[in-house]
Amino acid sequence: MDKIKIIGGKQLNGKIYISGAKNAALPLVCASLLSKEPVCLKNVPELSDITFLNSLLSYMGLKITSNDEIFNHHSSKTYTYQADDIKELTAPYDFVRKMRASYYVLGPLLARFHHVEFSLPGGCAIGARPIDIHLSSLEQMGAKIEIKNGYVIADAPKGLQGAHIIFSKASVGATCNILMAATLANGITKIENAAKEPEIENLIDLLIGMGAKIFGRGTSILTIEGVKELHSTTHAVIEDRIEAGSYAIAAAITKGRIELINAKAEHLQQPFRTLEKMGVEVLEKENSVIIDARNKTIIGEDIYTDYYPGFPTDLQAQFMALMTIAEGASLVTESIWENRFMHVPELCRMGANINIHGHASAIVRGVKKLSGAPVMATDLRASFALVLAGLAAEGETIVNRVYHLDRGYEKLEEKLKAVGADIERIKEPD
Repeated sequence: MDKIKIIGGKQLNGKIYISGAKNAALPLVCASLLSKEPVCLKNVPELSDITFLNSLLSYMGLKITSNDEIFNHHSSKTYTYQADDIKELTAPYDFVRKMRASYYVLGPLLARFHHVEFSLPGGCAIGARPIDIHLSSLEQMGAKIEIKNGYVIADAPKGLQGAHIIFSKASVGATCNILMAATLANGITKIENAAKEPEIENLIDLLIGMGAKIFGRGTSILTIEGVKELHSTTHAVIEDRIEAGSYAIAAAITKGRIELINAKAEHLQQPFRTLEKMGVEVLEKENSVIIDARNKTIIGEDIYTDYYPGFPTDLQAQFMALMTIAEGASLVTESIWENRFMHVPELCRMGANINIHGHASAIVRGVKKLSGAPVMATDLRASFALVLAGLAAEGETIVNRVYHLDRGYEKLEEKLKAVGADIERIKEPD
């Protein structure tokens, strides 16, 4: 299992190109199941999650081709997906256990083929993430669902029917799944308390490009008028706001200056506002954002994670790493996932002063310096938090179980080396 070795204490300076968003690409790829015509996706990031999902879709019968292209001045992948000969409507455990977002096949397959069998998902160990909202919503649309031997078995022999659905929480996954399912349902579907993330808007744009009739983009109330079929289109994956936020913190924690090419400040208003409160300069440009922490004093600041446009839970761990070396105390309140502080013991191994209170809050008291240590990654975003701590720490840090990083950060070592980090991957025999 690979490891990452970091020698800390290097100030980072330069440019980093932000890749396509993992959280946007995964539902976009699954949306290709809704049409028998080819769907072309540009700016797809090279991540293990994409590889796993492509393997599942190939197993089901999708034809997938890819080529390298220059998109927004950086190299990226373009994929074409064609679902004109689907042979398999089951997503087996061996595929789904590797990546939770495999559940995005649920809505499209049930909508188009009226049947799907799907292994209950796995994924990052950041608390219970049930798919009950997905299933109950599909039942409201007329699906018959049973859970048997660890599989969800769903049928809609007469097709899905439009329904008025009110989510109990603004779930991104459920919003994506029901949006896709509703495009081919009979009649009109109305979703209330829908998630409003930029990745949702990116999916809506793709579906409209395929011929879907969707109203309410950018709001919490979405109305979808079902159509008979969807057609071919070409669409680009938006930039990864979580990757951009993560590298912004890399500049801050090393007292450096990084220009984030292709980053969109409007998608990161809360995190960038927090950085500014902590003493970091954030400069918005037309096609980039500059993060400048040179000669700055980093001070503690509180954060409260919330649904978009609130502070993203996917940046909580990274900001906590920055707080460990800030002056004063910071309070972190996690309102989305109940078990997302597993990076805390690892940060404390490096000298951080963090106290967890209950399941939802942590107090971080800044220390003068962190010390390099061997640490263990527990989930995707916690992994990057440990990389950040390693960049700031004195001495050598070894981050173990970096397969988590490969799920969500494209060419991480290459990007960090380009701005001055002393970082390398240590290949371990399987």
